[in-house]
Amino acid sequence: MAVRGKHRERGAAAVEFALVVPILLLLVLGIIEFGRAYQVQTTLSAAAREGARTMALDNDVAAARQATKDFFPGLSLTDDQIAITPATCGADEAARVTITRPYSFITGFFGTEISMTSVGSMRCGG
Repeated sequence: MAVRGKHRERGAAAVEFALVVPILLLLVLGIIEFGRAYQVQTTLSAAAREGARTMALDNDVAAARQATKDFFPGLSLTDDQIAITPATCGADEAARVTITRPYSFITGFFGTEISMTSVGSMRCGG
């Protein structure tokens, strides 16, 4: 009789494992997706800050746009994704760089794509 009880316990463990694995897998994939999205968002914020700093110091839209793109080449930013205001920095103004870029999820469990926006701002003249 002792052998019979062990077989039943093994079967119960297999069923419990089969019920828990999908939940754990979803949790791990969610952590991976969130971590990747957070990393991209912080990189976008840093790139926007760099562009705002360049605009505030150099008062050159083209240089600010290029500094934003060069901050992290892996982002592959386009000119359409980078908005710089104002066109010329004056006294008592703030240079503002806004980056809007699509973000694609790896797994597709949480949707296919979202739009990420980051803003960097710095007072003109440093």
